[in-house]
Amino acid sequence: MGGTDVTDGWDWRRGGETPAPARPPGAEAPSAGSPTTPGARGVSAAPPETWPAPNAASGGSGAAGASPWWSDALSDPWRDPAAPTAVVVPGIVAAGTEPEPVTDPDAPGRPTLRHLLLIPVITALLAGTLGGALGYAFAVRGGAAGTVLGAEPAQPPALAQRKPESLAGVAERVLPSVVTVRVSNLGGTSEGSGFIASADGHVITNDHVVAGGSGKASVIFNDGSSAAATVVGQDPESDIAVIKVSRSGLRPVEFGDSDALAVGDPVLAIGSPLSLANTVTAGIVSALDRTMQAGEPGGPVRYYAAIQTDAAVNHGNSGGPLVDGAGRVVGVNSTIKSLVAEGQEAGNIGLAFAIPINQAKRVTQDIIGTGKARRTVIGAQVGGPGAGASGGVRLAAVEPSGPAAGAGLRVGDVILKLNGRPMTEPTDLIALVRKFAPGSVVTVEFRRGADRQNTSVTLAADAK
Repeated sequence: MGGTDVTDGWDWRRGGETPAPARPPGAEAPSAGSPTTPGARGVSAAPPETWPAPNAASGGSGAAGASPWWSDALSDPWRDPAAPTAVVVPGIVAAGTEPEPVTDPDAPGRPTLRHLLLIPVITALLAGTLGGALGYAFAVRGGAAGTVLGAEPAQPPALAQRKPESLAGVAERVLPSVVTVRVSNLGGTSEGSGFIASADGHVITNDHVVAGGSGKASVIFNDGSSAAATVVGQDPESDIAVIKVSRSGLRPVEFGDSDALAVGDPVLAIGSPLSLANTVTAGIVSALDRTMQAGEPGGPVRYYAAIQTDAAVNHGNSGGPLVDGAGRVVGVNSTIKSLVAEGQEAGNIGLAFAIPINQAKRVTQDIIGTGKARRTVIGAQVGGPGAGASGGVRLAAVEPSGPAAGAGLRVGDVILKLNGRPMTEPTDLIALVRKFAPGSVVTVEFRRGADRQNTSVTLAADAK
């Protein structure tokens, strides 16, 4: 092979001789007597200054076998033959003197509580920002052109919170118990209102709503569903009728006490005026014991001491409930006063009248129990207004064994007051007497000649 051969002090082609490592320039070879101690894996334990003896090729006494240090010298492209050869053994670190561990600031660590709290907050902020941007974009695309309508949302007023005792709360509670009543008759279809009186399907309405029908009716509930109904019984003189539907899960109304009402109390009228179902109107009690005489031509004459209200009531409200501020039924809407001429359709002018619920409830119980209602009487007939400035109504006849005779009243006596209510027309006495249940005891103030006297009368039921 031409050129200069690179060796590190021994001829590797000659086997069986110990190679001598290269020495740095200027270094002298150690003496033949220098001690050398071979270490593990051919590593010398002698200091770096101690060099192995030269091999036979260089005139030294080499080891018996081939040296593991330089056996691959010719194949190592990075070996500098002129560099010194040394093995550095790391020193032993004494216990307790280890350096403190260094934490890499870029290494991922365990999330802290603060990080866990920040994540949902940042997410919510980003979601809100995105939602606002999308809303704005949709508003602009929809034609709003960036214009914001209305003021910022504010706390709703107390009246808008619809507390249970508010009018809205009362209406929400009562409306599911109010129905529309339709009855077919020879003249077409009669329509009115009613309300559920019992969980087994009894409904109270006006007699004039079902009068002239075939005994069949239909009921439309608050949710729009309907059911067939049959007429249980009617009382034309009190204008109360009871019909029944076969349906489960009905919610009956809560009954109030009509005798506990006072003028000025708030009331709601609920029904289907002019076929407008689920209509609610509000007003106050305008008067109590307003004696009424009503009826259609050729029909029965109806007498009752009504609750007068200014709540808007029109045709179709008949039979619907009049409820107080607590949502309890205190009356049955029955009739209105109007300024229209005879034969024209009347409308609301703020004068509406309802049958007191104490009377309507008693009549309903009679109809359900016996099929007909008892009529309360005093056992006397009135002939006309009493003479004199004090007013009153004069008795034209007294039944010998009736309640009036038993209390000492005679023909010609002028009834001035019944239970403190002044009498001015014969209708007043009839309507007020029928307001009470048979067996009730009422006080009567009357005039006989020039004398004023008082007596107690126990009212009775009519024999028929």
